[in-house]
Amino acid sequence: MSRAINRDTANGNFRVALVQMSCSPDPAANLDKAADRVREAARMGAQVVCLPELFQTQYFCQREEHALFDLAESIPGPGSARMAAVAREEKVAVVASLFERRAPGLYHNTAAVLEEDGSLAGIYRKMHIPDDPLYYEKFYFAPGDTGFRSFRLHAGTIGVLVCWDQWYPEGARLTALQGANVLFYPTAIGWHPSEKAEFGEAQYSAWQTMQRAHAIANGVFVAAVNRVGHEHGDVRGNRVPGDGLEFWGGSFLADPFGRVLAQAAHDREEILIGEVDLRLIEETRRNWPFLRDRRIDAYAPITQRFLGENK
Repeated sequence: MSRAINRDTANGNFRVALVQMSCSPDPAANLDKAADRVREAARMGAQVVCLPELFQTQYFCQREEHALFDLAESIPGPGSARMAAVAREEKVAVVASLFERRAPGLYHNTAAVLEEDGSLAGIYRKMHIPDDPLYYEKFYFAPGDTGFRSFRLHAGTIGVLVCWDQWYPEGARLTALQGANVLFYPTAIGWHPSEKAEFGEAQYSAWQTMQRAHAIANGVFVAAVNRVGHEHGDVRGNRVPGDGLEFWGGSFLADPFGRVLAQAAHDREEILIGEVDLRLIEETRRNWPFLRDRRIDAYAPITQRFLGENK
């Protein structure tokens, strides 16, 4: 059920937990499970716990259905309140990925960051919104407008991005530049069953490699937290026809050198615990001074959509 890395948390270091869980068609049961997993992680010594993307339901974005907007909630709201109560009781910070109802007709894919006293440290709204077969997120979510953020918690300084954000080096860089020592990526990503045999290994490798590259390029820890299980977007008995999605798990924690410190299986629930070692961040950045050698005077064109036609 769990794998831990036991190290001394002196010198401002802090322990993080990644909750890899499966999700049932019952939102209340998923919320109960998440609360139990956060408690378990806290009692294993974690100081910051991250749950997977949209953990309260099966991944409903496998289809476009207006009635599913009823799953959304305000922040603060019932889901964040439940996680805040657990955070306060266990004295542990929690990253909770929620379907946010911001206003009538305006919804976001939002991570709420809760302090160990249960207070809301802030929110991050997913910036990059995908639209692919069985990942119809543009139907549900407006692009985030919080910008990339870091959060100074009692345990330490963290950054949060969400799933599709993990493919974009710009987001990782801007979050790290704000002082985040670990980038959390709550995630819901998996295989189309018909593609798994041919492309599955390469898809997972690309996913992990991209995030390890963020760790190396920015000299930070990266924590990718995925769900697990074969889902048909079943919410309250209403499922999507077809083969569904097999969420590939494989949650992992990488250090600033890109080394994978802990990795979960592809086919079962687990809790990973690891330490964010601030001295290792310092040592790695001294030897790989990427932040020092950045040519910030030359990067203005990065804000343009495409440059090829100007050549």
